Amino acid sequence: MPVMLRTIQTALPPTVLHQPEVRDVFAAQPGLTRLGQRLIATSFDSADIDTRYTVVDEFNTAAPRPDEPVFYDAGRNELLSPGTRKRNEIYAQQASALFLESARKALEACPDLGPEDVTHLVTVSCTGFYNPGPDYQIVRELGLRPSTWRYHLGFMGCYAAFPGLRAAADFCRADPNAVVLVVCAELCTLHVHSSNNPDTIMGSALFADGAAAAVVTGRDHGAPGLRLDAFETTLTPVGEDSMAWNIGDEGFEMVLGTYVPHIIDEHITGALEPLLAHDPQATRRFADIPLWGIHPGGRSILDRVQKRLGLSDSQLEPARHVLRNYGNMSSVTVLFVLQRIMEQNLAGLAPEGKQVCSMAFGPGLTVESALMTLLPGHESET
Repeated sequence: MPVMLRTIQTALPPTVLHQPEVRDVFAAQPGLTRLGQRLIATSFDSADIDTRYTVVDEFNTAAPRPDEPVFYDAGRNELLSPGTRKRNEIYAQQASALFLESARKALEACPDLGPEDVTHLVTVSCTGFYNPGPDYQIVRELGLRPSTWRYHLGFMGCYAAFPGLRAAADFCRADPNAVVLVVCAELCTLHVHSSNNPDTIMGSALFADGAAAAVVTGRDHGAPGLRLDAFETTLTPVGEDSMAWNIGDEGFEMVLGTYVPHIIDEHITGALEPLLAHDPQATRRFADIPLWGIHPGGRSILDRVQKRLGLSDSQLEPARHVLRNYGNMSSVTVLFVLQRIMEQNLAGLAPEGKQVCSMAFGPGLTVESALMTLLPGHESET
C-alpha cells in the first residue's frame, strides 16, 4: 500500500542572525586565545551560511535591552553562560510556539483532513525536555482527539526526522486509515556559549532554531506529495567519538569533530547500498537519481557527499540553499530540504514522478536514508 507524505510546513522564530555580525560577537569575547579567535573567524566564514534564526531575542540588536540579560549583554557585548536548567526552562517556554505553528500549518495545507482525522502524533526534538510535552500541547491546542496515539523521539540528533517518518509509514501500513502528524522542533541556539574548544566553536557557527511538520497517510486523496518507498539505517564502522551530543552544566554540548566529513566520505556509498537494494534499478549511478535531499550538516559534509556520489550542483542546490539561509537546525533541517524539493519540482511533474534519495547524519556516526518518489496529484478512487 502506498504511503504519502502530503505536505511539509515550517516555522521560524522572529530573530534573524546575520553570520558576520555573530562572528564578530563571538570573536570579541574575553578569555579567547589567539588560536580560538582564528578558529572562530575560519569556522564562521567558511560555513557558507548567510542567515540563521534564534529564539533568543537578546541577539536582536533592534529590540529593547532586557534589564537582566540571560544569554547576551549587548551593553558589554558579552556572551553569558546560564546553566542548563535555565536554558531548558527557556526551551519549555519557546519550543511550544514553533511546534504548534508548524503543526497547524501542516494540517491547514491538507483541506481534506481535519484535526479529528489525525490518528497518530510523532514529535521530535533533541534540544530540551518538558512534560506534559509538545505532543500533549499539540493534541490540546489543535483539537486532536484525546485518544490520538502520541510518541516523542528525544535526543537522537540531526537524523531524527527519519525515524519519525519511518514510524509514520509503519503506522499507515498497519492501518490504511491512519493519518500521522510528524512534528520536529529544535532550539539549538539555546546551547551556544563562548569557548576556545573547536567543536563548540563549530557548533556556534552552524546551529540554528526552527520547526517543521509533515502529514503522512495511506489514504488515497489524489493529492500530490512524496511517496515513502523505503528507509534504512546504518552505523559507520568508525566515528562514535567524532559526533556526540551530551548534557553539560552550561547547556548541551556538541561534539562535531573535524574528521566527520572524512568518515562520511569514506563510508557514504556503503551506507547507501542497503537502501538502493530496495530499487530494481540499483545498479545505476548515484547521479541518475534525479533529486537528492541531503541534511546539510555543514558545507564540508555537502562537499564530500557531492564529490563522492558524483552529484551535480543542481542536485545539491536544495541542501545548500537551506544551509545558506537557515543554518543547521538539527532534525528539522532535512525537512526544510525536502520541502524545497517539493516546491521546486511539483509543477509540471510527469505522472510517473521523480525519485528522491534523502539522508541525514548524526551521533554514532549514524546514517539514516530514505527513497521517496515525488508524485503529482491524481483523481482519487474514493
